Amino acid sequence: MQTDQTYDSDRRRSPFIEEFLTLIHYRELVRQLIARAVKTRYKRSALGVAWTMINPLLTMAVLTLVFSGIFRFPTNTYALHVLSGLILWNFFAQSTTSAMGELMWSGGLVGRIYLPKSAFAVGAIGTGLVNLLLALVPYIIIAFILGSPIHASILYLPIVVLLASMFTLGMALAVSTAVVFFQDVLPTFEILLTAWFYLTPVIYPFEILPASIQRVVQLNPMHLYVESFRSILLHGELPRLEVIGLTTLLSLGVLLTGWWIFTRRVRDYAYRL
Repeated sequence: MQTDQTYDSDRRRSPFIEEFLTLIHYRELVRQLIARAVKTRYKRSALGVAWTMINPLLTMAVLTLVFSGIFRFPTNTYALHVLSGLILWNFFAQSTTSAMGELMWSGGLVGRIYLPKSAFAVGAIGTGLVNLLLALVPYIIIAFILGSPIHASILYLPIVVLLASMFTLGMALAVSTAVVFFQDVLPTFEILLTAWFYLTPVIYPFEILPASIQRVVQLNPMHLYVESFRSILLHGELPRLEVIGLTTLLSLGVLLTGWWIFTRRVRDYAYRL
């Protein structure tokens, strides 16, 4: 007796689930993407991996010279204030833009072989985490030189980084979906990142803002992550429980929303790229 082997596309798992299971199956591909990105970035650089550590230091030095007097901060305190904010902001900005670029440049590969398209966004986040870890090295050195202690609260830092990574991945998936259909999204998003940067208390202390501006800045989700990261690293204080709860819900919500947006049209990407 023969059984009916007719393929029924309606019996396929939803893209939301199927993409996740495929990503787990192709986890070695994600590892290779991260390794390739790290090697490619530093292959032709005279400073190599050290550039990841020097870059935020140079930015910190310029911003300290320009703004420490304006904000009436002691130079030593302001330097660490800026550097702690830059480390997390650079992770977010570089990871999201890299995710869009990686997906766009993979068009030929995606059209030839089957692989999870979300691997490029996940790989970008993984690369960003490597860079964040490297950037923490000069921070610790500078903090030691300036006499700022490293507190035991730093043990909580991976949780804040995890929540920030979930938020960043959700954003990366959403904007990557947009760039597949509208390639102008990438340069537009880079411009928006500049505005977003100045709306986030990276180079200035939140407390100096007028109350009306503070209410606006508090609507900025990156404010929560940057301040949580900074309070642990610089001040040795754990975020308040309500902040932890809010960032957890925000991270989960943005990640699931971004994943839904991305997987909703994932089967069309090979024809669009």
